[in-house]
Amino acid sequence: MTARDGPQDRYKAVWLIFFILGLGTLLPWNFFMTAREYFISRLADPEMSHFLNQTSGPPSYLQSMFDNFMTLCAMVPLLIFTCLNSFIHQRIPQQIRILGSLVAIGLVFLVTAIMVKVAMEPLPFFVFTMISIVFINSFGAILQSSLFGLAGLLPASYTAPIMSGQGLAGTFAALAMIFSIAIGAQQPESFIGYFTTACVAIVLAIFSYILLPRMDFFRYYSMKDKTEYRVYNAELETKRDLIKKDEPNGMEQNNSKIIPIHNPDEKPSVIAIFKKLWVMALSVCLVFTVTIGVFPSITAKVSTVLGEGNKWGLYFIPVSCFLLFNVFDWTGRSLTALFTWPGKDSCLLPVMVALRVIFIPLFMLCNVQPRDYLPVIFSHDAWYIIFMIFFSISNGYLASLCMCFGPKKVLAHEAETAGAIMAFFLSLGLALGAAVSFLFRILI
Repeated sequence: MTARDGPQDRYKAVWLIFFILGLGTLLPWNFFMTAREYFISRLADPEMSHFLNQTSGPPSYLQSMFDNFMTLCAMVPLLIFTCLNSFIHQRIPQQIRILGSLVAIGLVFLVTAIMVKVAMEPLPFFVFTMISIVFINSFGAILQSSLFGLAGLLPASYTAPIMSGQGLAGTFAALAMIFSIAIGAQQPESFIGYFTTACVAIVLAIFSYILLPRMDFFRYYSMKDKTEYRVYNAELETKRDLIKKDEPNGMEQNNSKIIPIHNPDEKPSVIAIFKKLWVMALSVCLVFTVTIGVFPSITAKVSTVLGEGNKWGLYFIPVSCFLLFNVFDWTGRSLTALFTWPGKDSCLLPVMVALRVIFIPLFMLCNVQPRDYLPVIFSHDAWYIIFMIFFSISNGYLASLCMCFGPKKVLAHEAETAGAIMAFFLSLGLALGAAVSFLFRILI
């Protein structure tokens, strides 16, 4: 049976399920990151009165360090657990890894929503928040790399809905935050609904994953690998038996070279697979190193020159930084469903990835405040918005291309491991970006 003879993805149901699962992987982290004003306000005033109106006075130590610690507590566990998943995915069943991670993340968000009503001193609240971020990104790492491994078994186009769903997660979180500002939500109690929304999305992802094995299209691609190899090897053994009867002295060695043998119980080598896709792995790593190096640690600190004394000042960062980035990042990821240029063997792809480094000095020379060393060259809001559009669309498109091409550079039975390796290098890029963001901020 060839791929053409296999069942079709009716109503794009499997594509939609992978989209929802992609949404579920990054939605929790995006909700935490976008709600930074809520967390910072609680660190300033444990009584939580006059939310969003506490602009007087210098920020406390916990407030000023919140962004740095938030990024650190997110990216380091993400890297560690993605690395672990690259090796344990062959020992722990896929269902346990994906369902277990979704349930754990949902529970953390449920507790976070409840904690909105619990009064705490700044330091205990800071510690609790950081622990929550560690848990969310640890389970998120296992979930993300497991999903990419799973998508590696399907045609290349089925990695795109995961990337597209992840892009929409940020857009959804940014819109939820803007809506909260628009309705004048001045009390943190409104964040009960904000965090509960993330819980609902996670429950939807759980039900979607439960439906996945019921889809004929998914069953065909996830099972045909083993079935084909077993039939293949059975035919080969029959040929060998015939050869042994008819030919003396091991002439069968010449025949064994004609048909490669793969034992379905043999575990593929991680290092051998990496050697086949190292260009894609390093490319996706560099994409996210550049992105996290400036977003949001630098981009969220840019001040508007048009919004002084009016409402645009309140919306500038939620709209120009978070919403704009996520909308165009999602656009870039979604473009890979329409075309995949340049190809997986093209030298142009890593060159395009390397050229994104130019965005680092461009954002550093925008109106980032406060600043000590570098001059402001691109002070107008328009420059910042233009840079953000190209920065985000290139991030989404190039990252999605790399993640789609990686598993397709290896053999079919190596695809799941290849997907896990690509997810590890994606997380490595996030961690490296978080590390260099400290340096970029100091240089400004």
